Amino acid sequence: MIGSGIFVLPGLATKIGGASVVLAYLLAGLVVLPAALAKAEMATAMPEAGGTYLYVDRALGPFMGTIAGLGVWFSLTFKSAFALVGLGAYLVLFADLPTRPVAIGLALLLMVINILGVKNTGRLQALIVTAVLGVLVVFIILGAPAVDATPFETLLPNGAVGLLAATGFVFVSYAGVTKIASIAEEVRNPGRNIPIGILVSISVMTVVYTAIVAVIIGVAPATELKTSLTPMALTARQFLGNAGVVLISITAVLALTSMANAGILSSSRFPFAMSRDGLAPAVLQRVHSRFKTPVASIALTGALLVVLIAFVPVVELAKLASAFQILIFSMENVALIAFREGQPDSYKPEFRAPWYPWIQLFGIVAGVVLLTQMGAVPIIGAVAIIVAGILWYQLYGRPRTDREGVALEALRRNHDQRAMGLTREALRRSDGYVVLVPTWTPRAPERHRSLLTIASALTGPGEGSIRVIRFEEVPDQIELLAAADIMTEDDRVFETGTQQIVEELGIEVEIGEVVSHDWKRAILHYVENHGVDLVLTDELRSPNRLRLLSRDVAWLTEHVDCDAVVLGAHPLGPIREVVVMGGGGPFDVLKVSLADRIALREGARIRFAQVVGENATESQLQAARSYQTQLTELCKAPSVSVVEKARKPVAVLAKMAAGADLVVLGASIHRAFRNPFGKDFAHRLADELEVPVLLVHAHLSQRRTFIGALLERLVYR
Repeated sequence: MIGSGIFVLPGLATKIGGASVVLAYLLAGLVVLPAALAKAEMATAMPEAGGTYLYVDRALGPFMGTIAGLGVWFSLTFKSAFALVGLGAYLVLFADLPTRPVAIGLALLLMVINILGVKNTGRLQALIVTAVLGVLVVFIILGAPAVDATPFETLLPNGAVGLLAATGFVFVSYAGVTKIASIAEEVRNPGRNIPIGILVSISVMTVVYTAIVAVIIGVAPATELKTSLTPMALTARQFLGNAGVVLISITAVLALTSMANAGILSSSRFPFAMSRDGLAPAVLQRVHSRFKTPVASIALTGALLVVLIAFVPVVELAKLASAFQILIFSMENVALIAFREGQPDSYKPEFRAPWYPWIQLFGIVAGVVLLTQMGAVPIIGAVAIIVAGILWYQLYGRPRTDREGVALEALRRNHDQRAMGLTREALRRSDGYVVLVPTWTPRAPERHRSLLTIASALTGPGEGSIRVIRFEEVPDQIELLAAADIMTEDDRVFETGTQQIVEELGIEVEIGEVVSHDWKRAILHYVENHGVDLVLTDELRSPNRLRLLSRDVAWLTEHVDCDAVVLGAHPLGPIREVVVMGGGGPFDVLKVSLADRIALREGARIRFAQVVGENATESQLQAARSYQTQLTELCKAPSVSVVEKARKPVAVLAKMAAGADLVVLGASIHRAFRNPFGKDFAHRLADELEVPVLLVHAHLSQRRTFIGALLERLVYR
């Protein structure tokens, strides 16, 4: 932690926030605290190499883990590069040396030290940090009497916006607070030592940072401070003279070298951990036979470090490092929430973060607020890392991994339980449906019989009712009352044919006619005024003769307060097996309920058929089978189930439909996901089936919300 954040940044930060920089360091420490607590807890549950990457990957899945791994790797490497470039500003105070070549040389030297082993690296760190911390304490003690209170009279010269911008700028000062977790598997007694190390570090450094910045602002000349890359040396000159400048410069070199060393040590473990999980090339997980260190991963990190030193300006390095770190700390808070809420059996931390979940929610919100106040470059950098992570995962990682995170498992479990509860309520419903069977022209007798057979199964004996209504649409020039009094040949054929089928089936049906200028509005009013629960129709032509009624079902279900079911083109025969089909998540409640009623009415068996993606994890497959098993236990009709993996879901489901007498498909999906250029999944599947199909369109109130549909696609992809 001790490095560029205190030896380089305070002067530049005062240009942004003035004297409020003292508060900025304090506020940054508070914003870091939730992530520090979260990471301390997760490190004691998973003391393995990888740190943030590992936790986010296990909590949110390899997709988010890839973004986190790249983000932390870049963040720590940016900070190390920033530290080494910052050396130049102090070196020129007592030696005329070329800044960037020296920084590159130090980078190569530190890379070699890291390859030689963590034990040697740790000893070097201990010596440097002890010496540097001692000098900082002396700086505070000797500088405090020289502090002038005048600069603090206007504590917020640029208001709250300036304070937040300065806080985001200096945020990188705390980036090292949780680095120890990235090498947790190399720590003795991690359950005790990691939380102590993290919490003591953040506590001590928050106090030290705040005190040092207060001395700097209260002692250094304000005009020089705003442009200085050596604020501590500038301040020391005021009360210690040239000797103080030399002492601080030497200390800064040691501290910045230490920071860069720690950055290489921890950041190199992220490619190593990602490689072990199949998200990076296998060469990065190779460990040197003698030194027991990940040589290739350290070399890659060192190469990136050299490139950044050579080509990226120092201020931009600081901004990007801070932005990436804010993003990563927010993800760590989300990861802890996922572990706590998902409650996996393997998650048994020895340390538990206090004040959960409120402090984590504070950390997430505060991080987002800080990120928005840092300007365009950091935001663009953060977005670039996210995009790079997405592309890398899709092109490289996804084909090589089948893991998923605790959060997805928890979401799926909760979604399945909710769907099962709704299905249970629907299957317990004892009353029948009020079914409207609309028509215009006389149907073929077998089609009409099929619809009335299905309608009778949905109503139940004496519980619901069936309304067979002929909707006659007439031009606007014709008066409705006059048209209603005219009995046409079509009317007589319709009424006679319906009565004959009703008598054969032994059911009661209300037959009627509605004349209107707009048939869709007429159905809307009829449903509202007669308490209709469900509109049952088939692939017949609507009155305008130009399109199928089924194409207007979406409009009907969004404008009328009922469900709609469409019978496909194939004729309905004796029903011995009803197959309920779907892909991905739980079945729509309505289609399960309808299938159960029809199977009971016809004495048939239900077969639940579901497909999951060919890359589905074992957890997804088990969840789907568990859900199906629960469905078979809930249904009143005899039921079985089958779940298969499929690269082409439509083709596999079409094959699974063999032997079915009726297939029930759910066609309800949030309108935001409709395909304007073709048919949706249910209609494409219906076209492939050579058996009778019922397409079930749930009313809008029963459909998934946009967020619900989005989450379902993520969870059941």
